[in-house]
Amino acid sequence: MRNGRSKLAVLAAIPLLAAACSNGGGETDATGDGGGDLSASLTGAGASFPDPLFQDWIYTYNSDVQSGVDINYQSVGSGAGIEQFLEQTVDFGSSEEYLGEESLEAAAEARGCEAVQFPVVFGSVVIAFNNPDLDGLVLDAETIAGIYSTEITSFDDPAIAELNPDMDLPSDEIVPVHRSDSSGTTAVFTHYLATEVESWADEYGEGKELDWASGLVGGQQNDGVAQGISQNPGGIGYVNQSYAQEAGLSVAKVVNADGTPIEPTLESTIAASEEADVPDDFQFAIDGIGGEGYPIAGTNWIFTYTCGYDQESADAIIDFWTWALTDESAQDLAGELGYAPLGDELTERVIAELEKTNSENGDEG
Repeated sequence: MRNGRSKLAVLAAIPLLAAACSNGGGETDATGDGGGDLSASLTGAGASFPDPLFQDWIYTYNSDVQSGVDINYQSVGSGAGIEQFLEQTVDFGSSEEYLGEESLEAAAEARGCEAVQFPVVFGSVVIAFNNPDLDGLVLDAETIAGIYSTEITSFDDPAIAELNPDMDLPSDEIVPVHRSDSSGTTAVFTHYLATEVESWADEYGEGKELDWASGLVGGQQNDGVAQGISQNPGGIGYVNQSYAQEAGLSVAKVVNADGTPIEPTLESTIAASEEADVPDDFQFAIDGIGGEGYPIAGTNWIFTYTCGYDQESADAIIDFWTWALTDESAQDLAGELGYAPLGDELTERVIAELEKTNSENGDEG
């Protein structure tokens, strides 16, 4: 069971914003002095990608900021999270894939008001191994696609050897592990491959679920993929960076758009996120990353509604996510796990969007 505090060292200092928070039902100061004056019980569901961070955030917020707010976040995968949000069985949803027009229309029809969606954190999808001798192995989009299409079946394949001339590569059989549930992490990973490798786009495409090549191993959520990597000799898989860190897995350097092999770190994730062009509707992908940026980077979105909450729940939703996005301790927790924060300007935009939660209810709450 998590104790709410990561044991990992802080990877980098993170620029911080002021932590003053406001919400739809009067102002609440989330200063971390304990106690608090909000009372609500919230449920959320969705992506496993940010789950380690969300659990730490929830623990710290309940312990140090608003003891009267109970938040239960279920890591069920992005697809299930979107489904539960649209079915209105949770107060907020979470996904590494934003809600497209069809889902937004379905939400509005079901609820009778518009949905709200906004990004809260960036993270890297890393290529992880259970062999410590492979730490720092250089891969590019073509070799990763070749592994997952089963065209590359051993670590000493000439295509991998060409990228790693100074590494003594084992002849071990490669066992690729993928997500078997509907997954935002899969959406980020396959979007990268489909964008970079034409043959992958033609044969497999992208999305939260894929018709994978035969012979691959499936795992439920990021935890299941990490376990699948660890339990199979020659295991290789894609997981959020924090899961690789916590499982002690080796990770690959991935060649970015400038031809530079980049290690997945907090700094390289921040560098990737800074290249994102974020439109007003917050529907975007992080593509073509160069410079010092790690090329397989994703975003986590949170979904709420503009109506239908009691005022206590709406206040708590706004207060919690404002705290998570602006508070020093919250941002420290993100850094410890390798998640990149939003920049100051984007954070201001996101909080303005967040505050639309329950805004159509007016004084009725």
